[in-house]
Amino acid sequence: MAKAVRFYQSGAPEVMRWEQVEVGEPGPGEVRVRHHAVGLNFADTYFRSGLYPAELPAGLGVEAAGVVEAVGPGVADFAAGDRVTYTGSPLGAYSTARVMPTASLIKLPDGISFETAAAMTMRGLTSAYLLRRIATLAPGDTVLLHAAAGGVGLIFTQWASLLGINVIGTVSTEEKAAVARAHGCAHTIVYPREDVAARVRELTDGAGVPVVYDSIGATTFHQSLKSLKRRGLLVCFGTSSGPVPPIDAMQLAIHGSVFVTRPALADYIADESERAALAGELFDHVASGRIKIQINQRYALEQAVQAHHDLESGRSIGSSVFTLD
Repeated sequence: MAKAVRFYQSGAPEVMRWEQVEVGEPGPGEVRVRHHAVGLNFADTYFRSGLYPAELPAGLGVEAAGVVEAVGPGVADFAAGDRVTYTGSPLGAYSTARVMPTASLIKLPDGISFETAAAMTMRGLTSAYLLRRIATLAPGDTVLLHAAAGGVGLIFTQWASLLGINVIGTVSTEEKAAVARAHGCAHTIVYPREDVAARVRELTDGAGVPVVYDSIGATTFHQSLKSLKRRGLLVCFGTSSGPVPPIDAMQLAIHGSVFVTRPALADYIADESERAALAGELFDHVASGRIKIQINQRYALEQAVQAHHDLESGRSIGSSVFTLD
């Protein structure tokens, strides 16, 4: 038996329940993992609220780190005692233990703690594909990143600095601006009191940026388009303020023949060799200290309701995790 957070209807954080569940034995191609830390991601709120569909009742969460307790028939790549981390379907990471398909697991180096892994597997791999797979960037290039003091933002800006890429980061407060600059942002824009696109043009001598990375969605989409240089790329990789509005193709031409993409992490780590390459780069940077993972919020799993309220209010800075040890 284990304990888990489950929900039986979509809605506000209060729909989540903390209850006892039966884990069972792993089947072919599966292992049972005992969690030591669980990731808290904004995407979790999308499933809970109903923005992302889920067959109910359901568990919640797609990211955790722990130790393999048992392996199912035919499993050769993992053994009991292995340290692992993962991000991806199926839902159910908000639990003390669970059965998982081995295709989702990544072996965790000894030099990276469970808490760090839970705080950065999804965010770190997201930063990895955004910087290493989406667009070709060269040292000296300048990009715009929304939510620069968030979990992805703080990893992204450090990694960009290592690559010689300048980041203009948007934040909601002066406190978050200071955090973003401390993690490598070349410039910050406090969007409640500044015109983002106008400031980007000022910082780039009127040219705009070749790439905008936008995880906010509804409230930032038009400012993001206006911040692009001719034939630039808008990467919409999140919707924390709501879905991206319908795209009028003519507007893409009006803003300089720009491009828009809506990528998903799952499509950049579906291939085992590509997932291993991105994870290897990430783990190497973190283990060496070149990228530091900032965990500013820690909760027990039974505090999931409060954790979601904090996340959706915008009070969180950096990464958040549920701790089980």
